[in-house]
Amino acid sequence: MFAKALPSCFTVGNLFLGVISIILAIQHSWQYAAIMVIVGMLLDGLDGRVARMLNTQSEFGKELDSLSDVISFGVAPAIIMFGTTLSEMGPLGWLVTAIFPICGALRLARFNVHPGEPGYFIGLPITAAGGILATMALYSDMLPNKVALMIAMLFLSYLMISQVKYPTFKKVGLPKSAIWLAPLFLIMIAVAAFRFPYELPKVMFVPLALYAVYGVKKSLELKRKDNEDPVEELK
Repeated sequence: MFAKALPSCFTVGNLFLGVISIILAIQHSWQYAAIMVIVGMLLDGLDGRVARMLNTQSEFGKELDSLSDVISFGVAPAIIMFGTTLSEMGPLGWLVTAIFPICGALRLARFNVHPGEPGYFIGLPITAAGGILATMALYSDMLPNKVALMIAMLFLSYLMISQVKYPTFKKVGLPKSAIWLAPLFLIMIAVAAFRFPYELPKVMFVPLALYAVYGVKKSLELKRKDNEDPVEELK
């Protein structure tokens, strides 16, 4: 019975952290709000993997996961960015803040209907987009021009609903014994996050941003190759 509920426990934990992230953002605790999003990402990565390992996938779990992701990786990161950057831009800031979770919801709805190709996501996953946005917001005090962050946020919104392909890593296997080590791993990450609240979220931005750029790079390479192939055929 517990094994069947375990994936949903991870999902609910992700949702809980998303709500806490929003509360922390409202209280101007940007670093800790971003940490909640990062830990939520780990829980989100575990729920589906654990469900597959225990063979407990269900439509209920799928829908609960999507609803949780909208809060944790759509609304929460958008509010973090609004508090650090977009609040100074008036109604334009409101609009851009709303666009991000809307695109995230569209991305999730499309995924629930059309999961994509084997081994690939179509469009940047909302988990990665939310993680990038939450950690990117922490660099706002280093940039004299906040417009660049707004443009980056709009670009992330576009990538979620785009046709750009991203690798899923779902076939990376883990032994079943790793399920019981997951809570220990999460505790270690949480301890590191609260010990280094300023450094860890900013460091996490780098691999997440590289993942987003990788998909764009591969997409441009494929388009360039498709444009060159007809020329080769004419030779």
